[in-house]
Amino acid sequence: ETGAAAQTGTTESQAAAGGAFRPAGAVRETGSLLFTGPVTASTIRKIACDADIIPVLLGGEGRILDIGRATRLFPPHLRKALIARDLGCAFPGCTIPAPWCEAHHITYWSRGGTTGTENGTLLCSHHHHLIHKEAWTIRLRTGVPWFIPPPHIDPGQKPRRNHYFTPARLARAA
Repeated sequence: ETGAAAQTGTTESQAAAGGAFRPAGAVRETGSLLFTGPVTASTIRKIACDADIIPVLLGGEGRILDIGRATRLFPPHLRKALIARDLGCAFPGCTIPAPWCEAHHITYWSRGGTTGTENGTLLCSHHHHLIHKEAWTIRLRTGVPWFIPPPHIDPGQKPRRNHYFTPARLARAA
């Protein structure tokens, strides 16, 4: 029986329990969401980008031993600074105003990014998801967010910025 389990790609315990076939080396789920079920690490990273993550240390039988504190979200004073700088969604061509935007870590929090104006920008929900899904790169140049598209969108990866939200343009409109 053990040899048969190894040949089919199932573990011995799966074979013994009649478990589902899983090819050797297949990606396994790393978490679970309420009402959704198993999710991959990639899905968890996307959700965690703008979530309030609180580490919880569990002991035996699932008892909570310690609850850490959330430090990842942009506090009101930093969000106000991002609003003053970006004025709205910083993605090129977007016209969504700041009150409808989310603060985004340029270097993702999950990859060691800090929470500050030098590592943050405002994005509307649509462009926030697009940045993660399509793997755009963001760089600040003299305090202005520039967006570098992935090679499948622009093989030359020419940096671009939002020209709609600029103080001079808004002053002319007033």
